[in-house]
Amino acid sequence: MKFENTLNFAQQLDQEDPLREYRNQFIFPKVNGKEVIYFTGNSLGLQPKNAASYVDEIMKDWAELAVEGHFYADKPWWDYHERLAAPLAKIVGAKPSEVTVMNTLTVNLHLLMVSFYRPEGKRFKIICEEKAFPSDQYMIKSQVRFHGYDPAEAIVELKKRDGEHHFRQEDILQTIAEVGEECALILIGGVNYYSGQVFDMKTITQAGHDIGAFVGWDLAHAAGNIALELHDWDVDFAAWCSYKYMNSGPGNASGCFINERFHGVKDIPRFEGWWGTNKDDRFLMKPEFEPMPDADAWQLSNAPILALAPYLASLQFFDEVGMPALIEKRNQIVAYLEFVLQEIDKEVESTFEVITPASQEERGTQLSVFLHGEGRQLFDYLMKQGVITDWREPNVIRLAPAPFYCSYEDMYTFGQILKQGILQKNK
Repeated sequence: MKFENTLNFAQQLDQEDPLREYRNQFIFPKVNGKEVIYFTGNSLGLQPKNAASYVDEIMKDWAELAVEGHFYADKPWWDYHERLAAPLAKIVGAKPSEVTVMNTLTVNLHLLMVSFYRPEGKRFKIICEEKAFPSDQYMIKSQVRFHGYDPAEAIVELKKRDGEHHFRQEDILQTIAEVGEECALILIGGVNYYSGQVFDMKTITQAGHDIGAFVGWDLAHAAGNIALELHDWDVDFAAWCSYKYMNSGPGNASGCFINERFHGVKDIPRFEGWWGTNKDDRFLMKPEFEPMPDADAWQLSNAPILALAPYLASLQFFDEVGMPALIEKRNQIVAYLEFVLQEIDKEVESTFEVITPASQEERGTQLSVFLHGEGRQLFDYLMKQGVITDWREPNVIRLAPAPFYCSYEDMYTFGQILKQGILQKNK
C-alpha cells in the first residue's frame, strides 16, 4: 500500500479497519479536554470498559455469598483461574493444560527457575541478553548467588556488535554453542524491551536443547503482541505479565507456560502450595502433596480473584478477535507510524533513527526511535499535548500503537504534534 501523510488518508484507513469498533471498548485519559494519543500499551494497557462489570460481579458475590462464593458464585472462585487458560493458550500457542495464572511476573520466573535452573557440576551457567530488563537482571543474579555461584562466572550475556542496535542471530547461536555443556539454562526476553527486537524463539530453543540446557522465555513484551507457538517450539517454560498488551490493570497477575513434558512429574524440584495439589482432594487437607496433572501444579495459593476479573474481561476481546487479526492491523499501523516519522523527518532539521528491526518477523507493536538532536524537552512537550509515550535515556522514545485501541488518525496527529514541537524549539 502506498501511504499518504494526510488526515484524509488516515481517516480512510480507520474506516477500512475491521477492528475500529474496539477502540470504543476502552477508556482514554484526557489532556486539555481531549482523549490522549496513547503509545504506552507496552507499559500499561488502557482499561477495557467491561472490566468494571467483571470486578463488580465479584464484589456482589462477596457481599451476598461471602465465603460461599468459592463454590456458589456464578463463576465460582475456587476454579476462577481456570477460565483464563483456554483464551490464553490461543494467545501463546499452547495447550490449555500448559497454561496457568498466578502471582506476578518476576515471582513466577523465580518459581519456575526452581524447576528449571538446576546447576550441577560443570553445567551451571545461564545465558541471557545484555541489558535485559532490570528485574530480570536482578532475578538471575540473585538465583545464581542463591546456588553459591559468582554471577561474573555463571552469567553469560548475549552481546550486540559495537555500533549496532540489534542482536544478530548468528552471534546468539555461536554463543550458545560455545557455552555448550556448561549451560544449564537459557532465559531471554522474547521481545527486547528497549529496542523492540523479536527473537527467533523457535531456533534459539532448539539450539539450547541441542546442548542439553533448559530454555525459558520472559514474554512480558511478547504476549498479546506477537505470534507465539510455545508448545510447537517445545519451549520448556515461559511467563508474562498481563497489564501491557493484555490490558488487565496495573501490576496484575502473571501467566505461566509449563511444557506438558513436565506435567505429572512428582520429583521435579518445585516450591509447592495447596492450590497446586490435586483439586479433588484439596479440601481433605492431606499431609502429602499430590500435584495437579497440569500447569496448575505450580500454583501456590488460592487465586487473587479481584485481580483476575479484569484480566478475564480483556481476554474476552482477544477471544473474539484472535491474534492473526490483531497482528494484521499491528503490522499496518506500525508501518504507517514509521512512514509518518519519515515524512516528518524530511520537514524538520532533526534526524529520527528507528532502532527497531525493519523486518516484520523481528518486530511487534513497538517502534523505538532515537531523536538525534532532541532531548527531554521534546518528550515533555509531547506529554503536555496529550501524546502519552515513553522516554528512555539518552534520547529514545518508545512508541507502541496497540491495535485494539490506537487509530491511524492518532498516527497522523502525532506526526503533526511532533513536528510542531521540534519547530517551536528551533524558533
